[in-house]
Amino acid sequence: MADHGGRDTPVYSRILVTLEHSPADASILAHVRPLAKCCGASVVLIHVADGWAARYAESLSLRESEEIRLDRAYIERCRAELEGDGVSAEAVLASGSPCEEIVAAAEREGADLIAMATHGHGLLADIVHGSVANEVRHRTMVPVLLVRATPPAA
Repeated sequence: MADHGGRDTPVYSRILVTLEHSPADASILAHVRPLAKCCGASVVLIHVADGWAARYAESLSLRESEEIRLDRAYIERCRAELEGDGVSAEAVLASGSPCEEIVAAAEREGADLIAMATHGHGLLADIVHGSVANEVRHRTMVPVLLVRATPPAA
């Protein structure tokens, strides 16, 4: 934390941004882009492929699936857009349990902020479906920025 006129203000240097490969990503990127510019922070984009092929590709020596190819192209496109806007960015494509991979990446990448979009399902839906954001915030000591995803226009 930096001292700005007697107030402690968080200054982030490395922001881990979770991407779902969905329209919700626009909401989190819209918040992170100016934050990273303001702080001079670098961004690490992470997408965790959690389909069957992604989870078992390595252990079963499977070739890269169409899902993984599309996810890799998407996250690289997002990285290039950030770079084009003057934000230093890297892309990480992981597979497995989203919560475990996000928490591990935050530690491995030295992130001092994790930024995630949420869908705001509500308590019952989160209990039934689980909430990656909720799991992450309970399993990490890194601050977590949660941004409500803007619903797509009808």
